[in-house]
Amino acid sequence: MDLTQGTNKEKKARAKKMMLWFGIASLLMGFAGWTSAYIVSSSRADWLKDFELPSAFLYSTVIIILSSGTYILAKKAIKSDNSSLGTKWLFLTLLLGIVFIIIQFSGFSQLIEQGYYFTGPTSNITMSYIFLIAAVHIVHVIAGLISLLVVLYNNIRDKYSANNMLGVELGITFWHFLDLLWVYLILFFYFFG
Repeated sequence: MDLTQGTNKEKKARAKKMMLWFGIASLLMGFAGWTSAYIVSSSRADWLKDFELPSAFLYSTVIIILSSGTYILAKKAIKSDNSSLGTKWLFLTLLLGIVFIIIQFSGFSQLIEQGYYFTGPTSNITMSYIFLIAAVHIVHVIAGLISLLVVLYNNIRDKYSANNMLGVELGITFWHFLDLLWVYLILFFYFFG
């Protein structure tokens, strides 16, 4: 398919999707670098062995997976021109995203209660990686929540329809990426922790 063909609207849509995928690729490279450094550092003498992640991180995983499901339901409703139902699903997705972040901070609190810190005399390299990687993911979830608010706002203003779904498609793609990224990270920490 020739990418230079089509209407201006189609060209702009392709350009926006391409930019999103470039952004996702760069984020993947960043997280791949951090998880690779985690593996390399695990051979250090001061590396924590047999560490268990707090249960809050598992609960947050369930929440973010559910949020991807509610976003899918929102997209289906909007595509069926049921904007009000789409709005309800988008609000639920937003709520689940906020709950995800709250539970993540609960996980950080559990780590601190166990005596593990990001930095300082009582910290160690293992915990520093876990805090860093999880915190950077949270920052990106906040970006995802901002994009979700834009989608929600535009949906309330009836900007989307079965023929105009670009904003929803971009938002849901980024949200699913964040979901899959967290699932990868939690599995990574369990298998390489």
